[in-house]
Amino acid sequence: MLDVEKYEEVKKIFTAYLESKGLRKTSERYAILEEIYSRNGHFDVEELYAGMKERGIQVSRATVYNTLDLLVEHHLVSKHQFGRNLAQYEKSYGYRQHDHVICTECHKVVEFCDPRIHGIQTMVGELLNFHILHHSLNLYGICGDCRAKAARTTE
Repeated sequence: MLDVEKYEEVKKIFTAYLESKGLRKTSERYAILEEIYSRNGHFDVEELYAGMKERGIQVSRATVYNTLDLLVEHHLVSKHQFGRNLAQYEKSYGYRQHDHVICTECHKVVEFCDPRIHGIQTMVGELLNFHILHHSLNLYGICGDCRAKAARTTE
């Protein structure tokens, strides 16, 4: 579901970024931005492209890839590699910092937020005289569903 107010804010930021770089402000780029900010959770390029095609939005894969690169470069979208050869993306502007737990069997990604991690980040920054801008924490394991499935097959 699109948060129109947040989307309009992100659109203004993206427009200013495109202008500052001397890049064209195309309807395709804005359609991609809107599609991303209408989604929840993580997605890959093919999911994004297929979703747009399904809704009759004409855009090339190259434009999707190039626009994603611009959005990542300007911190409006985050890019993740969760242990597979497949980049996953998620909207990031105006959303809280969070971390991920990834199942190594089914590749399910679960987000979590623990304020203690922010405390550790602050403490490490102070100890090492760093101004920490952001962090990324990914924990890998086997989810309960996959463990239960494995237990059923060994019975």
